[in-house]
Amino acid sequence: MNLRRWLAPGIGVKRWLVVLFAGLLLLSLAFAHFLRQASRDLDPGGFPGAIIDGLTLQFLPLALRGLVAGLAGAALVIVGAYRTVRALMDPFQRTDADRPLVELIYQKRFLARGPRIVAIGGGTGLNILLRGLKEHTSNLTAIVTVADDGGSSGVLRSGLGIPPVGDIRNCIAALADAEPLMSEVLQYRFPDAPGGEAQGLAGHALGNLLIAAMTAVEGGDFEDGVRQVNRILAVRGRVLPVTGTPLTLHARRTDGSIVDGQSLIMRTTEIDRVWLSPSDVDASEDALAAIAEAELIVLGPGSLYTSLLPSLLIPTIRHAILVASAPRVFVCNVSTQPGETAGFDLAAHVDALTAHTAPELIDIVLANNRVVNEARTPSGAEPVTLRWPSAGATTYRLILEDVVDAANPHHHDPARLADSLVRTLERHRGRRHRAIGRSA
Repeated sequence: MNLRRWLAPGIGVKRWLVVLFAGLLLLSLAFAHFLRQASRDLDPGGFPGAIIDGLTLQFLPLALRGLVAGLAGAALVIVGAYRTVRALMDPFQRTDADRPLVELIYQKRFLARGPRIVAIGGGTGLNILLRGLKEHTSNLTAIVTVADDGGSSGVLRSGLGIPPVGDIRNCIAALADAEPLMSEVLQYRFPDAPGGEAQGLAGHALGNLLIAAMTAVEGGDFEDGVRQVNRILAVRGRVLPVTGTPLTLHARRTDGSIVDGQSLIMRTTEIDRVWLSPSDVDASEDALAAIAEAELIVLGPGSLYTSLLPSLLIPTIRHAILVASAPRVFVCNVSTQPGETAGFDLAAHVDALTAHTAPELIDIVLANNRVVNEARTPSGAEPVTLRWPSAGATTYRLILEDVVDAANPHHHDPARLADSLVRTLERHRGRRHRAIGRSA
């Protein structure tokens, strides 16, 4: 069964087996030519001649010589190839894997041929999206906001002067191969000391400390530190900070009052405008390159004002998305968030996004069309109603699909959301190919 799996399309083994067979065949022909010439030149009754007669199976009938030699050669090739593969691959077998190595190799090769997808955002929404997309491609780039100012991230930000690392840690955990175990390790928070005494590590997540440590190892370069964490944890795809500079988010409410800081804005209602300080930061070069090379750009899901917009408010990021050739999909949340998007419907989400960026920033809007009534929905959260501007008022293409998680009705289902986005990309490719054909 495993041998047939090794020869399945996508593994990349058959072509080299053909090359190996061709080489062995040529060597066999050369050896046969040598034996033939030697049998003519040597005395059949002498010692060398007797050896050559034995090697060429002269003691068998002519019809059996080729069959016996062929069967023996095939058996030796199969046994030798099998034992060679076993000897080379056994050291790399994962002791905790419940799948054979061939399945792991097939998965790696399949994912390596997947589409180049860039996901922009932060928070829980981006983590859910990444968990689904990593089953379709390893050419996946998560561009994460760095405007958080609360919890462990806020403490490290103020103490070490580095950008917040919480959302980056969560995304790295989501893209890890051994996700449940890796997530448990990276998300582990050190408890308070017995008796409530102060402890330097209390409240810090291990993943936050790891990113902070790698930043220090890389001479204070935050982007290099995150890059190295991606490498040593061997995630599928990569996680990038949108910039290496800590950002502060500000919001103006409809009554004119100003709220500073992401942790406060997320609980604020009636937001009129948000902006960043500093406003002229340089975006990550890796992030800009990933956007330019992407085949699909996904905006959201996630907190509209505090997770998605902080990245899009950086001018170079916004410009890179506007000039990118890939389709740009805005994934609307399945439910409102108490505070920043209370009472928002689909049109309000789209209007707030484009008012802060540009109407041309998105091509497609993906929204959930299945309402799940569930007692576990957070207090104040409601399903996003599908009010849409009248026909002709917008050029966006609206896609409605069942992408909600029935167990958590205020979140997307990772697999359904990823499947929907991959289908969207395939449909876009199909229309583009038909358009090129008509033009030709």
